[in-house]
Amino acid sequence: MIKKINLFILLLSIFSFALKAQEKLTLQDAITIAMQNNYDIKISQNEVKIAKNNANIGNAGMLPNLTATYSNGGSVQNTRQTPATGPDRVITGAKSTNNDLGADLNWTVFDGFSMFANYDRLKELQKQGELNARLAILTTIADVISAYYDVVRQQKLVVAADSAIDISVFREKIAKTKLQLGRGSKLDVLTAQVDYNTDTSSYLQQKNNLQVAKVRLNQLLVRNVNLTFSVDNDINIDQALVYSQLAELAEKQNPNVQNAFINQRVASLNLKSIKGARYPAVSLNSGYSRTNSTSPTGFNQKFAANGFTYGLTASLNIFNGFLQRQQERNAKIDIENSSLNLEKTKLDVSSQSLTAFQNYSTFLDLVKLEQRNVDIAKENLDITLAKYRLGSIAPIELREAQRNSINAQNRFIEMQFQAKLAEITLKEISGNINLSN
Repeated sequence: MIKKINLFILLLSIFSFALKAQEKLTLQDAITIAMQNNYDIKISQNEVKIAKNNANIGNAGMLPNLTATYSNGGSVQNTRQTPATGPDRVITGAKSTNNDLGADLNWTVFDGFSMFANYDRLKELQKQGELNARLAILTTIADVISAYYDVVRQQKLVVAADSAIDISVFREKIAKTKLQLGRGSKLDVLTAQVDYNTDTSSYLQQKNNLQVAKVRLNQLLVRNVNLTFSVDNDINIDQALVYSQLAELAEKQNPNVQNAFINQRVASLNLKSIKGARYPAVSLNSGYSRTNSTSPTGFNQKFAANGFTYGLTASLNIFNGFLQRQQERNAKIDIENSSLNLEKTKLDVSSQSLTAFQNYSTFLDLVKLEQRNVDIAKENLDITLAKYRLGSIAPIELREAQRNSINAQNRFIEMQFQAKLAEITLKEISGNINLSN
């Protein structure tokens, strides 16, 4: 068993050395890498470019349309013409040609202000694309921070599990020494070995949890998932958050609220565009054409013409089967729905913010409580270890003190992590994530 212990200590030393040789990844480094590599951010940025390309006066219908046409063709025919007097006129292989070249210009100069409403709608959609890109960035940063501190949590839990093994090794050594001196029993040694194996199993499982957490973080950073690294060993919690300030920020900056507001604005512009159909539409049109043709069988064997055309067209929708009224009614309902959705979103965000703050406050109190428990459990373990050395207590009491200490450490680490998650959630809801922690 001593050889196994020495081997395990050697493996721990190698593992510790490997950790030192690994890349040290800070939270700021992780966020920077994610901002450069994350797929969701890149996709949202491309969608912003599309929305920006679409937001132009041409797409809104404010610019004229100019179309050029060209055609060239002909025919070969066999003809027979029978005049009123005289013999038939027979032509074999009569070849006709036709060549047309032209350009047409059409410009709608007034359509009931619909084009202006469409242009404003396109600009709102561009703002919405930029907002969605910001939302993707906020979500990604929140996910990266959460994943980073999950790695920190798992790393701290590995250290806690490692300390449990140290105590089990010490306990097994004491049990063997007592057995050699005739003051102990084989049962104590076997029990110590079972507990040692149990702690080793917990340690190996915790190491696996750490590796899984690192894979998840590498995935978010869009880099090789096999890449090894170490992280900071502290979970820093911002304990100065004020609910009233966060609620005010959330109402102004929350991307979902802003998105709902833009949807309301788009619905209003859509109604304005539909109402434009009640006004007359006025278009200017002009064109140029040039035609050349030959026809051996026609009255004119050759024909050529070129020139300009121009005009003004005005149209007014007088009646279209009540479709205009129907479309306007539906657009008004869309406005009402968008207003209801805006209020619902505000309520949802307010509820999420209050819930997250309640969790945040509770976990902060639990962190303080578990910190005291860690101190108490550590003091209790130290006293129990001293008594165990003197042989004044049974091994089961030492094991219980050891379990209490490890459980207290694990709860303390877990409460720190949960408080950090609540902090991240609050800042994400308010649209105000601090990139440094």
